[in-house]
Amino acid sequence: MPFGANKTMADAPGAQRPVWLAWTVAFLVSALLLGGLLFGFVVALDPFGLRVRAGVPARPLMDINQRYMYPQLVRSGAFDSGVFGTSTMRLLDPAILSRSIGGRFANLAMNAATPWEQVQMADLFARTVTAPKAVIWGLDLTWCESDATSPAKRLTPRPFPPWLYDGASWADALRQLNLTTLEISARLLAHRLGYLPARIRGDGYEVFTPPEASYDLARARSHLYADNHGSAPDLTPLSPPAPVSEAERLGWRFPALAWLDAALSAFPADTSKLIVLPPTHVAAQPREGSVAAQRYNACKAALHGLAARQGATIVDYAHGSAVTQIDENYWDPLHFRLPIARRVEADLAAVSHGETLAPDGVAWVARPSR
Repeated sequence: MPFGANKTMADAPGAQRPVWLAWTVAFLVSALLLGGLLFGFVVALDPFGLRVRAGVPARPLMDINQRYMYPQLVRSGAFDSGVFGTSTMRLLDPAILSRSIGGRFANLAMNAATPWEQVQMADLFARTVTAPKAVIWGLDLTWCESDATSPAKRLTPRPFPPWLYDGASWADALRQLNLTTLEISARLLAHRLGYLPARIRGDGYEVFTPPEASYDLARARSHLYADNHGSAPDLTPLSPPAPVSEAERLGWRFPALAWLDAALSAFPADTSKLIVLPPTHVAAQPREGSVAAQRYNACKAALHGLAARQGATIVDYAHGSAVTQIDENYWDPLHFRLPIARRVEADLAAVSHGETLAPDGVAWVARPSR
């Protein structure tokens, strides 16, 4: 008998192909079915509100990435007034603003949002809301950077979904098939079943700072003065101011203000526009008299010209005051405590109604000329 003649027909290589082919087909079919099931689950839950339109409520906000969560608030038509900016504006409670100013506010400020990202949100609001009543826009120092409009400064490490800002549609559904969206959809289902609370309130408001009862001044100071090994640096104004040549002054540019100008132009003339320079701690502000402070003041001057063209009012807290010089008012250089948020809300309401603020120098108000 020839060597190997005792092998069965099932042992022949050709006989194995149908078995492996069947396993491969079964695996692919199972993967497609599972993918389809998961895709259908995400589409049904719709965590980013792709199906939200005017009159359709936004989904409960189950993730802390505001860049993905907030566009549906705008498209829902539930709000005619908005707060834009970064985390320095997020403690302003839209429910309080709605009662004190009027309108239906949503807080659409986003953590560490770049000027470009803020403009995307404002543009979406201007395009989508039928009759915007009021806009409150907080501007941090980033708006005055000479390279604020460079491609490298447009985004942060946080993902940003342009497709949610350019007219979300069913065509964008496939972009959601990933583990993160699946997790958020699962959270949304758990919320619907009563097992999880929403991560962010339905008008965009969230107290993201620690509980007030846990406030520790020593810990706060370690954050306030981290760049100086925990000790307060010398913040007294430079006298005389640092020298700056005329050529250097003429070379100062603030390109992001052109974005702001265009974004505000997109709102109707009767939309109330408040530009706020938030009350960051003096440790986060350029030292008075320094070159950086003089440049910032030049940026503020340019901003005043822009506001005059747009009929906007400026409320400026970004200077030394009884708020910004008091360590106890802050968690860190950028983030004030809730009592300061209540003060800012009251100030903005007073300004909106044409009232005069307390003469304590905390807020400098510049109204457009009539």
